[in-house]
Amino acid sequence: MSALSDRINNLSTSQTLAMAAKARELKAQGKDIISLSLGEPDFNTPDFIKEAAIQAIHDNYSTYSPVDGYAELKDAICRKFKRDNNLDYKPSQIVVSTGAKQSLYNLCQVLLNPGDECILPAPYWVSYAEMVKMAEANPVEVPTTIESDFKITPAQLEAAITPKTKLIMFSSPCNPSGSVYNEAELTALARVLDNYPNIYVVSDEIYEHINFSGNFCSIATIPGMYDKTITVNGVAKAFAMTGWRIGYIGGPEFIAKACTKMQGQVTSGANSIAQRATITAVDADPAVLKDMVAAFHSRRDLVVGLLKEIPGVKINVPEGAFYVFPDVSSFFGKTLKGVEIKNADDLSMYLLEHANVATVTGDAFGNPDCIRFSYATSEEILTEALKRIKEALAA
Repeated sequence: MSALSDRINNLSTSQTLAMAAKARELKAQGKDIISLSLGEPDFNTPDFIKEAAIQAIHDNYSTYSPVDGYAELKDAICRKFKRDNNLDYKPSQIVVSTGAKQSLYNLCQVLLNPGDECILPAPYWVSYAEMVKMAEANPVEVPTTIESDFKITPAQLEAAITPKTKLIMFSSPCNPSGSVYNEAELTALARVLDNYPNIYVVSDEIYEHINFSGNFCSIATIPGMYDKTITVNGVAKAFAMTGWRIGYIGGPEFIAKACTKMQGQVTSGANSIAQRATITAVDADPAVLKDMVAAFHSRRDLVVGLLKEIPGVKINVPEGAFYVFPDVSSFFGKTLKGVEIKNADDLSMYLLEHANVATVTGDAFGNPDCIRFSYATSEEILTEALKRIKEALAA
């Protein structure tokens, strides 16, 4: 370990990936594990997108692409932003990366200096805080509660801002809570930021189409926010293309140029075949996703209903994504089957060992009172998983 850098020694392992790996390990040992840990759609990539990739292979798109993405893809992304989000971006404001995760990492690297602060409404996606730390900046967690649907208030935002604040990073719909900020809520937050022209917002909208609220608002459309917002999106979740690894940003041109410069020294352009297929994906009418979204909506209702039947579990109704984030703090301090449950970490491990269900501790998302369930699997499997959880917690 002494040969490794302090940077890697201080870096936390992704808890979602760690739990998924543990579940796979137990399955390989013959245990009947149900994994509700990974945030990955259980649908296949639509055939019309696969066909576009096959055609790209036949058309010999096998060489390096431009660092910031093919011009045709950037044009398509601009059309998507206008169609779905009412955002007018030029191709020079778009950067295509190897997944939205790289888009977010690039932004932290080009915007944060050592000692800067990045506000993270908690719960937040597991990698946000570590990306901020890798830029030698400081994550500032702002806790929310299940009673507020895990949404930050304008007063909380104002209180968290200091002279060192440079960024605010959040997702809507949120991973892990499924919370969706409406236009009025985003406007109220934007009015706080009117007084801070040097603070930028990173809006992670990767789950925008998996949204049961009936509407979606990008914070960049709020008056005064366009020039200080970087909108992050991709095709992984909505089009079941997690393995294709394509994400993108739209934002101020100088930030896009900086991300291209950074990416040019790290990965260069994203996978050429995946980019060509993504043109077809982002040009598609979002109506093609209706069956998948309806399935997630039905699963959400099933899981929320079953969790409400478990004494001691507190649950709200998430409006998007494919997660539930119940408060399980009522079990802390209790002993179950000889195991003392001190926190969400312990409860998550207890469920893995005694219910054979893999979840993710809320501590990884900045909320130690909760655990995350992904309902990106069949209703039959979800019903069995919740039955096991209910029986294990009955102890």
